[in-house]
Amino acid sequence: MKAYVIKTEVSDPSAETMRFDAQKTMYGGKKITAGHKIYIFASETQGGQGLVAAGVVTAARALPKPSGVDRWTPRVSVEILVTSRAVRRLGRFELKHYDDWNDGRPETELNSMFYRQSTNKIGGVEASVGVYLQSFCAACCK
Repeated sequence: MKAYVIKTEVSDPSAETMRFDAQKTMYGGKKITAGHKIYIFASETQGGQGLVAAGVVTAARALPKPSGVDRWTPRVSVEILVTSRAVRRLGRFELKHYDDWNDGRPETELNSMFYRQSTNKIGGVEASVGVYLQSFCAACCK
């Protein structure tokens, strides 16, 4: 199953549940639904530290395109049950050296998705990237 990642402002990285409203989507992020695995990155441009947790999407709702708007990036609101916490650091500093855009490495995919264009977003990643991200997390919570 495809995994998802979100980079956004995280007000409480220790919360057991998280809700993010009206998040921009890229890389297939608009296809996220309840039940999908998601990895949460606290945006470093907003005081975060990179990867903070992983969880399961418990609710996802696509926002309708506002009337009268020509250019619109699809947005979704998601609710997440946190199932594991990051135990090793993974953020911009650790990923910035992976810039050979065709090497197929999970680090490169994350660097490209999050830091070539620094916009906060939800995006889909290959299952292998999810396996890589899970190696940074330890089970917790419920």
